[in-house]
Amino acid sequence: MKHYFLLSDKQLSLVLENVPGPLAQVCSLLANSGVNIQALSIVDMVDTGELRLVVDNWKRAKALLEEAGHDVLESEVILVEMRNTPGALADIARRLAVANVNIEYFYAHYSAPLAGGADRGRVLGVMKVSDTARALEVLEV
Repeated sequence: MKHYFLLSDKQLSLVLENVPGPLAQVCSLLANSGVNIQALSIVDMVDTGELRLVVDNWKRAKALLEEAGHDVLESEVILVEMRNTPGALADIARRLAVANVNIEYFYAHYSAPLAGGADRGRVLGVMKVSDTARALEVLEV
């Protein structure tokens, strides 16, 4: 039984100076233009950081960020919503490994269940793989 939901989407990546302020500026720019951030990751690279964003309107966000002077890279990612149960990610990783699809990176967020329910919540993740089409084919079983 499959315990996850998949969707292919675009992610935007840009480099920010590793000081207070640049992230606030990017988030404010997007918010003031009506672009909603759905997922975000920052990786520290000493003097800079790589910001990865999944937004509700990637084309508009990319144009806004480029107009603001940022070099923006777009890449295809898979959005995955998994049940918060032991083995959910292990199943996905195993299926991809068997199909020789590499998970290049994965970042996630835990979403708590509603009060009083038996549900253990969800894990919402963003996954970059070596072959998106093959990964979706393998995981859509």
